[in-house]
Amino acid sequence: MSSHTATVALTGHLMDTGVLARVLDDVLEYGGDYRITSLDLGREHEDESTARIEVRADGVERLDRILMRVQVHGANPVDPGTATTRPAPAAGVFPDDFYSTTNLDTLVRLDREWLRVANPEMDCGLVVTEEAGDGAGGRVTVRTVPVSDVRAGDVVVCGASGVRVELPPAPPRGDEDDFGFMSSAVSSEKPQALLVRQIAERMREVKAAGKRVLWVGGPAVVHTGASPAMVRLVRAGYVDVLFAGNALATHDIEAALFGTSLGVDLAKGSGVPHGHEHHIRAINTIRAAGSIRAAVDSGVLTGGVMHAMVEADKPFVLVGSVRDDGPLPDVHTDVIDGQRAMRAQLHDVGFAIMVATMLHSIATGNLLPASIPLVCVDINPATVTKLADRGSAQAMGIVTDIGLFLEQLARELAPEE
Repeated sequence: MSSHTATVALTGHLMDTGVLARVLDDVLEYGGDYRITSLDLGREHEDESTARIEVRADGVERLDRILMRVQVHGANPVDPGTATTRPAPAAGVFPDDFYSTTNLDTLVRLDREWLRVANPEMDCGLVVTEEAGDGAGGRVTVRTVPVSDVRAGDVVVCGASGVRVELPPAPPRGDEDDFGFMSSAVSSEKPQALLVRQIAERMREVKAAGKRVLWVGGPAVVHTGASPAMVRLVRAGYVDVLFAGNALATHDIEAALFGTSLGVDLAKGSGVPHGHEHHIRAINTIRAAGSIRAAVDSGVLTGGVMHAMVEADKPFVLVGSVRDDGPLPDVHTDVIDGQRAMRAQLHDVGFAIMVATMLHSIATGNLLPASIPLVCVDINPATVTKLADRGSAQAMGIVTDIGLFLEQLARELAPEE
């Protein structure tokens, strides 16, 4: 079988970030070989480096797979060519050689024109659409589409030709007062007060720019007694949309109705008689009301995070799992429908913060473009590292107790009167 080659270019802080090593490792792991044809290292600490790498593989298909893979790290073909397209063979099925997307800003060249892809998202396909318009032809757009949503006959970009990606701007280097200070390795030994101030300042900037702040939360927000702090943040306007599962909403409502979370008295920290029933009784109460909003409107639910979200008229998306009790009537039990509902709320998001939830954090990270700053806060370092390992390289981590963190953040952004 003959050998096929392509040259890719890579720019950035290639050595100290390990990007160059990761590109070379991926080439070998995917069955190819490489030769570094040029390497220009920056002289100063803040200078970027550039590299050109000749990638070789047996077969065009293997070479395309390698080129797609290294684009995750921002490595683009020097001669990208033009995109190849094929129709989707059936609903919910891409062509075999479809281009598998990253979460980086992406451009596709059709004929001679580069088109920017709408809504960058990892692990999707690229669908080309010609919109109707005046004159001879309409406007051509390219957007990411998950495999579950592709329709038979949709025009899908295939192979690696005619596609390039753009890395988000690197954070400023060497300024410990800047938000970039957080981008070092995950550790519990960071000055938390400084990190909280940085996050608070970023949220203020996002709101001033007219963007939205997305929160992803787990039930530990309630278990740790942090609900009042979260309520203050909602009322102060720093929670524009909330993603969660059945558990956070259920235990938040349990706390509002019974003063317990998982049957534990939040004021005393001890179990109460029949407390183990409280969460399912809370679910039943909301199901009887018809929805969380109906329970708020009727006066059945008078406090807690979900009550505050309804009162502030802020959207929330609850997506369940197979282990859920109930669930609450607002919970999406079809996960594909849940994904669609989450995607629909990502417009105008300028900052995302994920607190005390591994599965929902990873799920949301998979939907977000790499250009949206993302902070993950958890007592378990594995939650933060898994998020980054799954492709959300922009994730910055804080390892701490979520109750203490939310109280500090509320002090910064929503001080009590």
